[in-house]
Amino acid sequence: MTEPVRVLIADDHPLFRDGLIALLTDGADTELAGTATSGTGAVDLAREIQPDVVVMDLQMPGLNGIEATRRIVADSPHIAVLVLTMFDDDNSIFAALRAGARGYLLKGADREQILRAVHSAASGEVVFGADLAERMLGYFTAAAPPPVFPQLTGREREVLELIAQGQVNQAIAARLHLSHKTVRNHVSNILAKLQVADRAQAVAQARDAGLGHQPRT
Repeated sequence: MTEPVRVLIADDHPLFRDGLIALLTDGADTELAGTATSGTGAVDLAREIQPDVVVMDLQMPGLNGIEATRRIVADSPHIAVLVLTMFDDDNSIFAALRAGARGYLLKGADREQILRAVHSAASGEVVFGADLAERMLGYFTAAAPPPVFPQLTGREREVLELIAQGQVNQAIAARLHLSHKTVRNHVSNILAKLQVADRAQAVAQARDAGLGHQPRT
């Protein structure tokens, strides 16, 4: 018989937490390993009891769910953290993923979705609610815009950007940690590839393409 998935619940909302407890203790394939009502408590308890999955709210007293996730994954990379929260903004989603969460669900998810996500996370899968999955897919499948001046190398585009900002060769060399001769060669290549006669024409083309904005200080 397959071992049940041991789950730690980290949520400070009593009614929601009680609902999760009832859900996880209702079947034989999941087991409640413990509960925590703060991020710090979740980190300490995860380290102590080593659950398979932590169901993590983001907004809790003291340590928030993002930082708690980061610490749990750093301590025990084999523990899967499944975020279950009301926050559906992009910043929260990406922050959770960067912290090491393996899944992200909204609290409107039904019982079957939550249980399925718990098992998927325990199996090493990355899990999203259906609406969030569609949004994430859009981010990663959107066509990347073509590079400006694709005929130039990456370094040549850097040099052109600085030229368009009004930088002279000596300043460009210092900025990019290159020799003056190397910068001069890059400028010659840029002029040839852009098919322009001089630096001023290269600057005009670069600024027309949106290059040359001075960085804010």
